[in-house]
Amino acid sequence: MAIGKGMNAKLYYDTSGVGGSTWTELTIVKDVSLNLEKAEADVTTRGAGGFRQTVSTLKEATIEFEMIWDPADAGFDVIVAAWNAGSTIGLAVVDAAIATVGTQGLTADCEIISFNKNEPLDGIATVNVTAKPTYSTTAPAWLDVSA
Repeated sequence: MAIGKGMNAKLYYDTSGVGGSTWTELTIVKDVSLNLEKAEADVTTRGAGGFRQTVSTLKEATIEFEMIWDPADAGFDVIVAAWNAGSTIGLAVVDAAIATVGTQGLTADCEIISFNKNEPLDGIATVNVTAKPTYSTTAPAWLDVSA
């Protein structure tokens, strides 16, 4: 059994979106969280034996990451530009290099929803970023690289 180590995971971007051909690793990222949830609808009936019954409906994805505040880094500039312009950017949150057989994760055209700068007195400046899938001709999808 293989376990996934967070330090081997990758966050990629493509300025032309998920349908583009150039994934670039965002190397100044520290911690990344991929939050996947489903909304739910109540389908409880009188025949449920007193239990509430639920079915899942729409999926929701939120990508949160912390990166070093480094305006000299090309990836930093891409994220800042997407935030400022409100433009779409393709993101891939994967567990290994994107072209490696066995790699899995979410790909989606996203919009940068929040961009919060941190300036701790005893540390380096960082930025916390939140991205969510946005309107696109390419739906978010689970990437599973096979042989």
